[in-house]
Amino acid sequence: MSEKSLKERTARGLLWGGMSNGIMQLLGALFGLALMRLLTPADWGKVYMLNIFATLASALQESGFSAALCNKREPSHEEYNAVFWFNIMVSSGIYVLLWFLAPSIAGFYGDPDLIPLARFMFLSFVFASFGTVQRAYLFGHMMVRETSICGITAMLVSGIVGVSMAYMGFAHWGIASQTVTFVVVVQMMNWFYSSWRPSLDINLRPAWQMFKFSSKLLVTYIFNILNNHAFSVLLGKYFGNRQAGIYGTARKWDDMAAGTINGMVIAVAQPTLAQVATDKDRYVQVFRKMLRFVCFICFPALLGLGIIAEEFILIVGGERWAESGRILAMLCIHGAFFPLNTLYSNLTISRGHSGVNMACTIGQCLAVWTGLILLYINGYGMIHMVVYFIALNVLWLGIWQWWAKRLIGMKWRWAALDTMPFLFFTIGILGFTWWITLPIGNLWCLMLSRMAIAALLYGGIMWISGAKIMRETIGYLLHKKK
Repeated sequence: MSEKSLKERTARGLLWGGMSNGIMQLLGALFGLALMRLLTPADWGKVYMLNIFATLASALQESGFSAALCNKREPSHEEYNAVFWFNIMVSSGIYVLLWFLAPSIAGFYGDPDLIPLARFMFLSFVFASFGTVQRAYLFGHMMVRETSICGITAMLVSGIVGVSMAYMGFAHWGIASQTVTFVVVVQMMNWFYSSWRPSLDINLRPAWQMFKFSSKLLVTYIFNILNNHAFSVLLGKYFGNRQAGIYGTARKWDDMAAGTINGMVIAVAQPTLAQVATDKDRYVQVFRKMLRFVCFICFPALLGLGIIAEEFILIVGGERWAESGRILAMLCIHGAFFPLNTLYSNLTISRGHSGVNMACTIGQCLAVWTGLILLYINGYGMIHMVVYFIALNVLWLGIWQWWAKRLIGMKWRWAALDTMPFLFFTIGILGFTWWITLPIGNLWCLMLSRMAIAALLYGGIMWISGAKIMRETIGYLLHKKK
């Protein structure tokens, strides 16, 4: 593929991924606002505590095969078919196991309501197994527009179901139904857009042959889940439903904001980097450009959310959610750096070093859990745990960069030049915005003023200073060739 063609496909992928994730996060935000008004922190906590089990089960049934298929230039029908039937068999077995373990899970948290809720929520990964190969097909062929339509449709339908059930008094069942409905709808849409279809000629040998690569990704996914859901277990066990709901809601908003950029990275990073894997110099150029684009977008977006987080939560949820606002303001620092971790992770996978990716993720997860448990044992509360979690995840970028230097010769100086100017520039603008708006007392005026001033200053100064990444982004949006 020519450099121009790759550049255009990557740009289209990033823009479609950005727009679709933006729309999905907007829909998720609107439905989330409605659910916050209708439900209590304890309702959110019940679902949040079960997320780790459903997500782990989903990772086990998928087993890293999506990335393994994508890493192949032209997967065969036999390989697709083997993965399809393998996923269905595994997911069915896991669901039966978790059905019988539901009482033990509920006993761990001391909440019998979780037994039927868990058995219902766990259906989501069974439904997901029927679309793993279709998702891999769309992903590998960089059909970002079609993937975007699938996600947006599923978000719209599931949001309506969730809010309707919560309005009718079904409480936490509304959130659980939203989750399951989303999975069902997105799989149906994936089947609609994917041209691949399974056959009854079942041969699992190709799946086992790919398992050497995918098993490392599976272990990585599991430890990523344990890292991201550490609080759901610890808070649910030791602090109760309400505290789990307070943190879970703050994390939900942080994830939605970071997910917009992270979705863009996931949609195109690995396929694009895999296309230039044989040309090391070009690979470094493509990676650095992606790095600059992510920093250009995620630093102002996430850190900007941080300076309006408390006002935003108070406006949409009221005083009972005030603590979530303070947690969200802190978590936005994590969200600002999270897409960078994803980009570096995709670098190791696209270079064929899934073992490196696995080792880095395991180390990070162990450090998170060890630190959080020690903080709890020594009597520290949720705030101290959140600070530790954020600091560790930001500093871990140094580990990823060390590996990037070894794998592709990505110098520390280059990484600093691609990230630090955007970070310091954003901090300066947001600091000035925060200071100049301090006298404003009305929550709505304060939030909107900070958003408008920060956006105008960031965009205006970037444009006047002639920032290349901004002009290229606008050029792509206007379908201009630079």
